[in-house]
Amino acid sequence: MTAPVAASVDPAAAPKGAGSAAPRQQRLAASAATWRGLLFLLLNLPLGIIGFVWVTTVLALGAGLVVTVIGIPVLALGLQVCRMFGTIERVRARSLLGLRVDAPSRRPRRRAGGLGAMFAALADPVSWRTALYLFIRLPWGIVSFVAAVLLLTVGWVVLPAATRGLVAVDRAMIRSLLSPSEGVERRIRELEADRGALADAAAADLRRIERDLHDGAQARLVALAMGLGLAKEKLADDPDAAALMVAEAHGEAKLALQELRDLARGIHPAILTDRGLPAALASLAARCTVATRADVELGSRPAAALEGIVYFTASELLTNISKHSRADSASVELRRLGAATLLLQVSDDGVGGADPRGGTGLAGLTGRLDALDGVLVVDSPPGGPTVVSVELPWRDADGGPGSHR
Repeated sequence: MTAPVAASVDPAAAPKGAGSAAPRQQRLAASAATWRGLLFLLLNLPLGIIGFVWVTTVLALGAGLVVTVIGIPVLALGLQVCRMFGTIERVRARSLLGLRVDAPSRRPRRRAGGLGAMFAALADPVSWRTALYLFIRLPWGIVSFVAAVLLLTVGWVVLPAATRGLVAVDRAMIRSLLSPSEGVERRIRELEADRGALADAAAADLRRIERDLHDGAQARLVALAMGLGLAKEKLADDPDAAALMVAEAHGEAKLALQELRDLARGIHPAILTDRGLPAALASLAARCTVATRADVELGSRPAAALEGIVYFTASELLTNISKHSRADSASVELRRLGAATLLLQVSDDGVGGADPRGGTGLAGLTGRLDALDGVLVVDSPPGGPTVVSVELPWRDADGGPGSHR
């Protein structure tokens, strides 16, 4: 019995078309992500040409005309359109590459006047980074387009891996130039949150003023009007009773005036405007229910807004001392540290245990100070003493920072 002989196949005798079976199978095996990546690479060239032409034309034209009044608006408009190109690229990366890149924050609101708006556009870092992306993408667009065409024609064996490698370059460019700057965006979010905190604080102050007017001076003035009306009716029949009613109305008028003065002092005290922080803090210390010493050493007068912040911060802290500390004495010290910092320290010898997270008003005060780049530190161990330190950036009365003086 003879052994079976293995059959051999002549490649030349293979059916027509069998030689293309492997590339066809590889082509069918390519994933949808690979095809989307190839489409992204193929679009790099036409979009790169459009972006490159726009950037070079606008920058060259704007730079050439910058000595005239036309150059600045040309550059501002060009950079604004660059932002639109960046939005298109982020959408394309998300839809074809699955790359989700957050959009940078909007440009700051325009300042008054068209010239201010144009300079704000010129100072926008997002627009400049997008312009850089459009400028350097054209040479890469040429390389990636040629590579994608070669992969589609002769490179099926390495199609998926090569596509991933090429797309990785685009991902890196988009992440580095079209994504938000982490530090800047974090600061923007902080400023937005601080602006919300200031708005809430302002609304709370308005509600407090309305409540004080309604429950205090307004109620007394209503009672005053009614008392004077009754006194007028009794004036002819019972002069003695009318005189008594007028006396009571006079007392109510005095109380209403005092409440209005206190309310006005709570909005912005006249002593602060007229005589500055030394006299205003001394007045606060004198009105505190705890014996309080005020010590102010500034050398020069800070900006009015900074004076108001310091005054109301000290007022809030002294109010907390009166209500919660059970202290025998307290002190308010105000110093200027160097050229750029103002230090307010309010201390007491009370029971301690003050917590900014509690309900003593320190939490709201911390939020207000944060919005102004201020820092509040509370050192209040159980049993006391309590020292609250507040640091604020110094600004001169002319509105400039202390370092510019």
